[in-house]
Amino acid sequence: MATKKTTKPEVKSSNRRVIEAKVVSNKMEKTVKVVVETKTMHPVYKKVMNKRKVYFAHTEKPLNEGDMVKIKESRPYSKNVKWVVVE
Repeated sequence: MATKKTTKPEVKSSNRRVIEAKVVSNKMEKTVKVVVETKTMHPVYKKVMNKRKVYFAHTEKPLNEGDMVKIKESRPYSKNVKWVVVE
């Protein structure tokens, strides 16, 4: 009688980006508009500049404006929505 080996399920590591963002609009159904603010240095003048990037993220839970959330790249939910709220 042969014994059956039990193996642990493989955990796949995701190459998808996770970004911390701030909710700026929650007027859509199941979608929030978030903004990511980063600081970068100008290559010539060496001045620190603030950059803002707006993303649309899918979510099932109700969120309010001003909430800090983490968003993750995902499959496209629509033309503009390609991110999902993780936390």
